[in-house]
Amino acid sequence: MKKIILVTLAILPVAAVSAQEATPVLTSSPAPTVSNATPARAADVEALREQVQSLTETVKTLQQQVKDQQAALEKANLTGESGLPQNPEPSPIAAAENSPAPGAPPRFPTEDTSVVSSTTAPPVSGSPAPGGFPTTDTSVVTSAPETISSTGAGASLTQPITIGGGRNYMNISFDGLFALAYSSARDLNHIEVGDHDPQQRGFNARNTELAFDGAVDPYFEGFANIVFKLDNDNETDVEVEEAFMQTTSLPYNLQLKAGQFFAAFGRLNPTHPHTWDFADTPLVNGLFLGPDGLRGVGAQTSWTLPLPWYSQLIFASQNGRGSTGFSFRNPGDDGMFFDRITTDREARGLQDFVWIPRWENSIDLSPTQVVLAGVSGAFGSNETGANSRTQIYGADFLYKWKSSHAEGGFPFVKWQTEIMYRRFQAGRGADESFPVAETFHDWGLYSQVLWGFKKGWVAGIRGDYVDMQDSKFTDDLDRQSRWRLSANLTWYPTEFSKIRLQYNQDFLEENFFLSGRQVESVFLQWEFILGSHGAHKF
Repeated sequence: MKKIILVTLAILPVAAVSAQEATPVLTSSPAPTVSNATPARAADVEALREQVQSLTETVKTLQQQVKDQQAALEKANLTGESGLPQNPEPSPIAAAENSPAPGAPPRFPTEDTSVVSSTTAPPVSGSPAPGGFPTTDTSVVTSAPETISSTGAGASLTQPITIGGGRNYMNISFDGLFALAYSSARDLNHIEVGDHDPQQRGFNARNTELAFDGAVDPYFEGFANIVFKLDNDNETDVEVEEAFMQTTSLPYNLQLKAGQFFAAFGRLNPTHPHTWDFADTPLVNGLFLGPDGLRGVGAQTSWTLPLPWYSQLIFASQNGRGSTGFSFRNPGDDGMFFDRITTDREARGLQDFVWIPRWENSIDLSPTQVVLAGVSGAFGSNETGANSRTQIYGADFLYKWKSSHAEGGFPFVKWQTEIMYRRFQAGRGADESFPVAETFHDWGLYSQVLWGFKKGWVAGIRGDYVDMQDSKFTDDLDRQSRWRLSANLTWYPTEFSKIRLQYNQDFLEENFFLSGRQVESVFLQWEFILGSHGAHKF
């Protein structure tokens, strides 16, 4: 390209000069005699030679300027320091030469969209990139809902607030999630098992979130989510939901993460409430992994296997202490959990951490169909006895169909299911005789189908069930078997707002201590996002 431009710059002036010189010859009166024409032509040729020599020197000067600017730009890219003036006036040649060619890889050593771009991820072809899926479907690549765009696939109506530039910057966005609730039960906070679910009749503000993400340097990126929620007395609670850094350019398809983060257990646990397809947490997630989900301070490594399809192994370790380690080192309310006095001890060793492995695989069945399946585990000690242990096993499945003529992701059908089994060793009670030591074998599942029948409109139905082992020695509301049917309709005016109407029918089964009952609930949920909220990785 540079040679073509330089040759053009050299030829055009010569041609122009030739044309200017040739014009008088063609339009003037008949040529004079030979004796008078010869000196005139010699003078013209000498003048033309001088002009060509001058143009040659000018081209050489331009070439040297291009080389100097290239060297300065390369030095700036390598050292991170610009050797150019604050507001340089670039040469058109240099600008054309240094602009990246279409389809060229980014200069930044990562393809992670939260580092190199705030728009949608580039399509993945061939073998999957580290941490990437062999599909561009948003419901599989990320946990975010379908993108509703009026300006084309993947387009954004606005951009996040960005601080800084170059190799390190930070994006900021705000998400507000609210609900108006009615329930036939007065104790809606016991019916709804998630901490971000509607907890009382009337208005609820259980999740307003500040999200930060950006590039730390060429080797790490950072994420943080600070959540503000109002309790039933309108008092504000603040929690650091996630705050972690992760690598961007490790070899061998490896990635490391460290900080406070959601465990990669199942499909739903690693996600945030504003990405959920329903207004509340599935029963099995809230009762097994906890109202706030399974999360904590720890470290995680993931490895994308070198296989023809997407296959990733994930292994994490977290403290597993407190309410976010619900089935593990959780001291419970007022020092009681499942009617046992908890020990609330410090970690004695590696056996008191929660160890969380996961293996997930994804394949495209066709250009319009994709499936993802995964298995997860969580193993650690609990606080009800000196040597009490908890094991949770999970399996999840996702199927997604999207029309080959989809507009903004619609129409589509998505089926998602998770099943979990928990083995909980409960120690002896407060007086060493009641309740007795026992081992609970509990299991549960949810299955949901979403139908995006029209651009911006999604209808969904979900079924939940949890089976809690009955006990004559443990009187606890969280140990009541129950099931639920939910149906909703969601309207996304754009990707920055939504309005959702949902109906729940709960059936709580009778056990040794508690009577059965039915509860009906209706939720009207609305959400808005300021700034382009980054997609949450699965």
